Amino acid sequence: MAVSSPNLDSARKGVRVPAQPTSPERNKTTTSEQEAAAFASFARLADLWSLTTEEQIKLLGSPARSTFFKWKKDGGSLPRDTVERISHLFGIYKALQILLPEPKNADGWVRRPNRYFDGQSALDVMLKGQVVDIYRVRQYLDAQRGG
Repeated sequence: MAVSSPNLDSARKGVRVPAQPTSPERNKTTTSEQEAAAFASFARLADLWSLTTEEQIKLLGSPARSTFFKWKKDGGSLPRDTVERISHLFGIYKALQILLPEPKNADGWVRRPNRYFDGQSALDVMLKGQVVDIYRVRQYLDAQRGG
């Protein structure tokens, strides 16, 4: 699974970034359990960023609404593209926690206009729909924190 980062500021917000097991023998977590944990963390992140259902669906790669609500209710297998998207969103979250330690500022940043994005917000950029759009925001934040 592409999501591999330690817990972020999880004590404060309950957003956990599931770590990738180093080997199947050392960690008995199944891929479906990891995907369920990743999606649950995405849902908490969506709450923190006040994302609408439509915005969540777009960030996840535009799955069918029924698929999105099935994932939300029952879990299920996530496509590789969706896992990659969630991984980048966690990277963005982590970078924001480092750059803007005040939770309100970090969570609100995604909606504020940004000169780097020609006056658009990071969320506007990410909602263009391609993985590269999410990655562009992550690259910008990683550069800002010197990563």
